[in-house]
Amino acid sequence: MPSPSASHVVIFPFMAQGHTLPLLDLSKALSRQQIKVTIITTPSNAKSIAKCVPNHPDIHLNEIPFPTIDGLPKGCENTSQLPSMEFLLPFLHATKQLQKPFEEVLETMIKSNTPPLCVISDFFLGFTLASCQALGVPRLVFHGTSALSMAIMKSSWVNASQINSLSMLDRVDLPGMKLPFTLTKADLPAETLNASNHDDPMSQFIDEVGWADANSCGIIINSFEELEKDHISFFESFYMNGAKAWCLGPLFLYDKIEGLEKSINQNQNPSMSTQWLDEQSTPDSVIYVSFGTQADVSDSQLDEVAFGLEESGFPFVWVVRSNAWSLPSGMEEKIKDRGLIVSEWVDQRQILSHRAIGGFLSHCGWNSVLESAVAGVPILAWPMMAEQSLNAKLVVDGFGAGLSVKRVQNQGPEILVSRQAISEGVKELMGGQKGRSARERAEALGRVARRAVQKDGSSHDTLSKLIDQLRAY
Repeated sequence: MPSPSASHVVIFPFMAQGHTLPLLDLSKALSRQQIKVTIITTPSNAKSIAKCVPNHPDIHLNEIPFPTIDGLPKGCENTSQLPSMEFLLPFLHATKQLQKPFEEVLETMIKSNTPPLCVISDFFLGFTLASCQALGVPRLVFHGTSALSMAIMKSSWVNASQINSLSMLDRVDLPGMKLPFTLTKADLPAETLNASNHDDPMSQFIDEVGWADANSCGIIINSFEELEKDHISFFESFYMNGAKAWCLGPLFLYDKIEGLEKSINQNQNPSMSTQWLDEQSTPDSVIYVSFGTQADVSDSQLDEVAFGLEESGFPFVWVVRSNAWSLPSGMEEKIKDRGLIVSEWVDQRQILSHRAIGGFLSHCGWNSVLESAVAGVPILAWPMMAEQSLNAKLVVDGFGAGLSVKRVQNQGPEILVSRQAISEGVKELMGGQKGRSARERAEALGRVARRAVQKDGSSHDTLSKLIDQLRAY
């Protein structure tokens, strides 16, 4: 096989916004280091990706067709297009059929004498490992969350039988791991607790991609050493052949090393949300509300959020993903001039960095946690799925950079958090002593995160070391 091109990396993101965006940020960071990047994706995803990398001539897209399978609505090439998360498993199985066209792309590169230094592919695209091994190309795996959360999930997966004997509120102690917070069984993702159920289809899929993960050449982590140093060695112990975890984050900051402090919007074409924020005269007075792109939030729960925000008395910007929900009767008049509800895509990073924003009611997806931390904005944590409960624990109990909303009991599955809990949480975060302390901790964390990607920072130096190692493969 020809020697790898000294300046070419293939990146293959999973087709979900929260997984794709950090890898696009990594692509930009690599291109600034004179590394050419080929992003492999499907036609529908290519359209949105192309809009994110218009000024990077060293980043190229290579489209492969998304398969049509039974049980998955036609035209769904991204998890954001799924009617509900019930279709996630068929979607995951559909991605495995991308293996052959993926191999054809790599084979073409090799035959044209331009093999890549490596392939960096998402954890969920485990099939890429076998393809890379067959073709002699190193595969590095990308995780869209912190090393700490991944270490907890991996250890819990191994110890699932013992953990499942506990009650939901019982403390979980993981052998060999020192945690910065108290962990309970209720904090663990449902997928982890199902690990011992070998008949569960999702568990079977996670087991399959987990094996590929453990046998990869290295791990890309969208986090920074100062946050993860106490957990990296334990995390790496789950990998074969001495694979190293590379903390390169926060990845989106490589695109914005200048002008990272909070400010009024400077965009020449401001969105409706940033225009509205510009009109708010008091710094740190507005709470931003968003629950990400994946969670299914019921209409009843959205009603409770609306009432809770109105009762809090604080101005807010709220991103609502539902196409069917509408404000409760009379609510529009009550929140007029004090609240902005948007349903279209927003630039969350820009909103969080606006001087008017003083808090974030968040589902605690890892991208949101990093973006909030960088902006120095404290979080009111409301985790909803996957590893978000672990992220919330880290923010609230580990960093002290946020507060938690209180869950309700016995109100049915559609309402998990009451209007009273939302109102009280917003009031405390935005105007209480605990909120002020959380803001101070968030601002301190933001300073550390920003330093990490600057020259001589931990992530900046790690990126240089990663590139040196790739060229040495």
